[in-house]
Amino acid sequence: MTGILVLAGTPIGDVADAPPRLAAELAGADVVAAEDTRRLRRLTQALGVQPGGRIVSYFEGNEAARTPELVEALVGGARVVLVTDAGMPSVSDPGYRLVAAAVEKDIRVTAVPGPSAVLTALALSGLPVDRFCFEGFLPRKAGERLGRLREVADERRTLVYFEAPHRLDATLTAMAEVFGTERRAAVCRELTKTYEEVKRGALGELAAWAAEGVRGEITVVVEGAPEKGAEELDAEELVRRVRVREEAGERRKEAIAAVAVEAGVPKRAVFDAVVAFKRGAP
Repeated sequence: MTGILVLAGTPIGDVADAPPRLAAELAGADVVAAEDTRRLRRLTQALGVQPGGRIVSYFEGNEAARTPELVEALVGGARVVLVTDAGMPSVSDPGYRLVAAAVEKDIRVTAVPGPSAVLTALALSGLPVDRFCFEGFLPRKAGERLGRLREVADERRTLVYFEAPHRLDATLTAMAEVFGTERRAAVCRELTKTYEEVKRGALGELAAWAAEGVRGEITVVVEGAPEKGAEELDAEELVRRVRVREEAGERRKEAIAAVAVEAGVPKRAVFDAVVAFKRGAP
């Protein structure tokens, strides 16, 4: 008989949040594949459990090479438990490649549900939670980051992002530029940890706040775009959208056409707004 792959959620901060089944799975696994074996060691010590099987590393750098080895163990009947540093495997962490390979071999895949920074931040944000989409980490390069944000500028569902603390300032500034300074958002920092903080406000305000520097694990939740036609876009907003596209590398003609489509207004209206702006008209 083939084995089973267990995706095990781990605490995102407070070890007391570990799911009750986690200790039993770690103790009973034939193989524990961990994103960071040192963190796994600290976790097992905190849980008072001794893994019974062998422990191997499974992270971004060796994921492709180690997946066949783990699949071979699964085909041979092993119970393989996959854990990442925090939260659920595969969610902006290693896991997807192994799950896909196991599914292809008709190997059973199950999970030990656990804490999730995505859902925790979403629930704490104070923003709509009925519909949302998770966008993971944005690109590090400014131009690529703006391009990715422009792709979801009109997304009406609440958006959830992960971000590194040293890039939060640039990311919030880019979001304010693309989504508008008044779009509501929440920056969730150090969730479930000692210095947990949820900073809520408009993107422009949050960008100014982050300029002073922010530490810790960051999850950003952003309000979805208003329904098209729900409010009239003034000339200043039309010009702003054209400028965002131009700065991202689009020619003015194409930028004007694209803004006209997304705003639901004639191209002439956008063109006139841009010309008036250049002339210094109100």
